[in-house]
Amino acid sequence: MASSSSKMMAFPLLLSLSLLLLLLLPPSALAGVICEDLPQDLCAFAISSSSKRCVLESIPHNGGPTEYQCRTSEVVVERMSDWIETDECVKACGVDRNTVGISSDSLLEPQFTEKICSPSCHQNCPNIIDLYFNLAAAEGVFLPDLCEARRGNPRRSMQVILSSGVPKQAVRGGDARKSDVAAAPA
Repeated sequence: MASSSSKMMAFPLLLSLSLLLLLLLPPSALAGVICEDLPQDLCAFAISSSSKRCVLESIPHNGGPTEYQCRTSEVVVERMSDWIETDECVKACGVDRNTVGISSDSLLEPQFTEKICSPSCHQNCPNIIDLYFNLAAAEGVFLPDLCEARRGNPRRSMQVILSSGVPKQAVRGGDARKSDVAAAPA
């Protein structure tokens, strides 16, 4: 009987300690991922608690160094929130944490498509695959078809992109395309 009563006494103590801990935590700790609170090295490829992609933006200063800030984009991610991409996925998929903005330009680089289509990325990194699936779709390209073309003939993957209607200035290194895109199946 003594163990039962000590358990009953421990519960209110545990509950009190839990509530105290919640009161001591800063509000952002309870809110999940807030893009504006993320450091520069965790911003790119993060998803906020409101399921919006975080984006690293550059702020040039006249005569001074460029400043970088993490902002919440308007790009909504279906079925994912509170996500900070792992170092393993960043490496496996060949993405850069210092990427500014959201652009499909990297899909034109053979070394990038090799990594994004690799099993270590494609099978283990749903956030990055979701992002590039949508970026490719905005260019009229189905990412699985691009990856299949890449596996069969690496030069063919460029033809898949070029035949999709990607503007020629993007291929020649013109303006970066930023896309607000719909969510893709992860």
